[in-house]
Parts: sequence; structure tokens; C-alpha cells
Amino acid sequence: MLRIAITGFIIATSFFASTLPAQNVITLWPNGTPGAKGTDPVDIPTLTVYKPSAGKNSGAAIVVCPGGGYGGLAAHENQPIAEWFASKGLTAFVLKYRLGPRYRHPAMINDANHAIRTVRSKATEYGIDPKKIGIIGFSAGGHLASTAGTHYDAGKPDSTDPIEKASSRPDFMILMYPVIAMATPYGHSGSKRNLLGDNPPEELVKSLSNETQVTKDTPPAFLVHTFEDTVVPPENSLLFAMAMSKAGVPCELHMFEKGRHGLGLGMGDTAFSEWPNLCEIWLKQRGFLAK
Repeated sequence: MLRIAITGFIIATSFFASTLPAQNVITLWPNGTPGAKGTDPVDIPTLTVYKPSAGKNSGAAIVVCPGGGYGGLAAHENQPIAEWFASKGLTAFVLKYRLGPRYRHPAMINDANHAIRTVRSKATEYGIDPKKIGIIGFSAGGHLASTAGTHYDAGKPDSTDPIEKASSRPDFMILMYPVIAMATPYGHSGSKRNLLGDNPPEELVKSLSNETQVTKDTPPAFLVHTFEDTVVPPENSLLFAMAMSKAGVPCELHMFEKGRHGLGLGMGDTAFSEWPNLCEIWLKQRGFLAK
């Protein structure tokens, strides 16, 4: 079930997405964010929507979680990512989630879970198949995405809120040089501190070391990392891929030989810039895009 590609050099092909304007911004909790510490923009999680061009909607959607160590949101892992997915026919929703040290867990995963519920509840409005909603995350955003894929629920059928009735389970995950193994020496200390504070309980850290949370019901995943990543070591992706394999869950891992941390769409790195094309192939093979 696990497929691994260790890549040193690949001839890149063009995948540059034409600039697509964001159509609108959705406030996740329009009647007030649970646990908010104020009413400033940093206190209000949102989804910025990037629609495919007319006639290109595939019916799939993706929630985009930029990285930034749970203390910021990286611009190059935000709009450019959403535009690329929109150019391929996915409706992309960029999540502005709450950040540390102002907020701690579970604010971030609450935002991600509610984002997936929101997209699913608006499936008809956006022409989305509610069974084709994924999540992508970069670095600490990859931790958030992997948390969404391992800490979800089926929704509350007796709720009067249509959003709360929806499942928060993503149908697929794309994890880009992700922080995952919080309870190991390979975790990222800055992300851990911003998410959990200075002295979090050991059991809480372990529960958010998401390679330990994989089950047979975890959604399929596509992972990308580099062996040269010294900020978030490649063991994070390797451990998660091994856990997925053990659980019998479909998983594809691309481990590039070269490349620093945080390359986004590639930033001129010839080999790493190929990951979007590889991801598109994977999405087609999994049935989230037409072949």
C-alpha cells in the first residue's frame, strides 16, 4: 500500500498556474469563534476561496494550511498553492487558523476540523462532491493537516447547525515536509512550543505525535520531503509513511535527495518543483481528479 520514490533529479515540466482571484472569504464562526481572546483578525479564523475557472470544476476540494511554526502563516504556502489547485479543477480554501503563543491546542485543530465541516456543508453551493474533500499542509501546517486526518469525528447528527452535522474527516491528505513526530527527537521544537506551551503533559504530546494515531480508517496520504531538510527532519514523513503501511492505508511518499526546508511549489529547485505533477497523477489515480 506504500509507494516510495527517492528522487535525485527530475526534468521539470511547466505547472505554473495563471493568477486566479479569490472569490470570497468565509468566516468560520460568523456568530463568534469559540474560545476567542478578542475580535481582531488574529482571533477570527477564515477560509479564502479560490474557484476553478468556468467549466473546469472537477468536483474535488482542498483545504490549504500554510506553515509557519504555528506562529505565522507563510505567504508562499498560501495563495500560490490555492491557485495551482484551482488551475487543476479543485476548489481551494486557504485556512487562516489561530496561532501561538496567543492560542494553544486545541484552537488550531478546532479551526481545521470546522473548516472541513464548513466546506462539506457548502458542497452544493460550490459544486463539490462531499466525498472528495482533502487537506494539504506545509511544515507546521502539515502537522495540522495530519492532525485533521487522525483526530476527526463523524459530526453531530442531532445538531441544529448544518455545519456541525457534517463530518470533519478529510478524504485525503497531502503532507509537505510536515512536522508529525512531536514526541520523538525529530519533532520541531518551535512548533511544539507554539502549539502546546513550554511544559505540556507527556500524554498530550504523544497524542499529537500523529504517526502514533494512524488507524485503518485514516485517509490516504501523499507525502513530500527532502533528505537535506535540517529544520523538520525527513524522519517525520518516514515514520508516518511506515505507520500508514502498517495500518494498510494507501500512502505515497516522495523523498527528494536535495532541497532545503520550506520550498513550497519548488522555488526554482528543479527536482522538488516536480512534486505538483506527481501529486496530480496521484489525485487522478485515487479518483479525486479525472484521468
